[in-house]
Parts: sequence; C-alpha cells; structure tokens
Amino acid sequence: MAIGIIGAMDEEIEILLKDLDLQTKKVKASMEFNRGTLWGKNVVLVRSGIGKVNAAMCAQILIDDFKVDSVINVGIAGGVGEKIYPGDVVIGDSLIQHDMDTSAFGDKIGQVPRLDTFDFKSHSKLVEYAKKACKNINEHNCFVGTIVSGDQFINNVEKIKWFYEEFGAYACEMEGASIAQVCYLNEVPFVVIRSISDNANNGAHIDYETFKDIAVKNSCSILRNMLSNML
Repeated sequence: MAIGIIGAMDEEIEILLKDLDLQTKKVKASMEFNRGTLWGKNVVLVRSGIGKVNAAMCAQILIDDFKVDSVINVGIAGGVGEKIYPGDVVIGDSLIQHDMDTSAFGDKIGQVPRLDTFDFKSHSKLVEYAKKACKNINEHNCFVGTIVSGDQFINNVEKIKWFYEEFGAYACEMEGASIAQVCYLNEVPFVVIRSISDNANNGAHIDYETFKDIAVKNSCSILRNMLSNML
C-alpha cells in the first residue's frame, strides 16, 4: 500500500521528486508515476497535468494500478475569501465542481446529476494531519474550508465573488474536486491542500516566480510533517 500524491504541474512536485527515494517509474496515459519512499512513507508521486479530466484519470490509475490507500492533492489555487492572501494555505475539507450545471433540470449548480452527494468531503483524519502540519508555517495563515474546481482559469472578480456567495468557497482551482469525486466513488480517503497565488476578491497578487518558491516551500513543509505523523 502507498499514499498517492498528485500535483498538476511540474512546479508543484519537482522539490518532492528530489527527496524521493525512487524505486520504480511507470508511464501511463502520458503521466509518470514515481514510486518510492518519501520521508519514511511509501508513496506514488505524479504530475497529472492541468484540468479535471487529467486529474480524475490520474487518481483512478493510482487507485487501480498502484492500490494507494489515500490520495493527497497539492498545488496552487486562487483565493476567494476576502481574508485569504498570497502564500496562505487552504485545506479543502469540501470539494465542489463549480462548472457542473444541470440547473435546467432543477439541480443546484455544482451537483453532479444522480449522485448521492452534493460536495465531496475530505477524510477528517487527513484534514487533521494537514492542520497540524500547517502549524509549522509561520509566515502565512492556514484555512480550512471549501475549494471549488472547474475547467476554467478564473480572473473575473464577479465570478470570484459568486464562488463565495454560492458555495462559501475559500479557493478555486482546476483539479481538486475531480480527484475528490474519483476517491469518493472508490471509497479512498483524500485531502486537497492548496497554496494561494492571488485573490481577485481583495486585489492581492504576487509575481509568479516569487510565489512559486513560497508554494513549493509550503507544500514541502506540509507534506513532510503530514507524512511523518501519519500512521
């Protein structure tokens, strides 16, 4: 058994690959699955690519081919809540697909039709591990709340405000909720952790090169502490 760790982009996993004691490498669906030991835990580390389809396919391969017993998704997101600023971390305890819209049939926006849940809940124990790990990040704040996902890059202030009004979202990105849906359907525990790059809702932003270093540092710190405390 192993822990699956998914990042959408190279920038989100490259520092983890440096610390990985690699055992095997397998390419499937144009994704490179790196199996080995990371800070004392058996993991499979992979870059999924951007978007919900890539992320969902990646999660299913981790479950089917590598028999992972949990999935951690790390990466970058845009802030939604007004109190969230670049460098802050959001632990997603609830994941929703904001671009799922069958409201013409009476469904609430975000509801996957004919599914028995509206949102996808991260595993409570993994959320607690992530919260404890965030205590070692002193320069930035850590929040726990809803993350919304969709196949759209959002730079519209009104849309960001709508995410907050409609879903109570803390952050938005392009992969987490699809990973969450796959894990939910397979009954595999998961958690989504995101470093915030900007927030159109409060006008806060940071240049990408500066932010990338912050995001990588935060992800590395959180995962190191999570893995060292997980049983």
